[in-house]
Amino acid sequence: MKSFKKLITMKTEFKEVQKFTQWWLWLLLIVLALIPVYGIYKQIIQGEAFGGKPISDSGLITAVIVMFAILVLFRFSKLKTQVNKIEIQIKFIPFITKKIEWKEVKSAQVISYGFVGYGIRLFTKYGTVYNTKGNIGLALELKNGKKLLVGTQKKEDLTKVIEEIYRDR
Repeated sequence: MKSFKKLITMKTEFKEVQKFTQWWLWLLLIVLALIPVYGIYKQIIQGEAFGGKPISDSGLITAVIVMFAILVLFRFSKLKTQVNKIEIQIKFIPFITKKIEWKEVKSAQVISYGFVGYGIRLFTKYGTVYNTKGNIGLALELKNGKKLLVGTQKKEDLTKVIEEIYRDR
């Protein structure tokens, strides 16, 4: 009977998956990736030096590989947030997986926090920030004093779930 009760309480109350979908971010990344590609065309294919102080051919090839690796990383990065009555699960694929039990949480609220950047931001006034876009997030303060913030695009849904969980505590 006890395990059945645990199954019921583990029901996901909130779930969100976010990706980097900003058109301007993708435009910037693609333009930056094309610069070393153009350098390879000019320097290796046409035989002309690329830039005033050209780097080696292998340096250009390495730059292309790095830039396309960054594009792939952004393409497959996801911020997954799941909330149930037991815990908050945060996965910023491929970087982190975190589970925070509600019994560890001192306070939780959905806030508008202004722009702090995208990705994983350390040492902000909100603690560690996990964000792919926007300026709304779940701000958590843990009983051990640590803070973190998880961005969301579903402010109303998340607020409702947090209020329900706090009512049931």
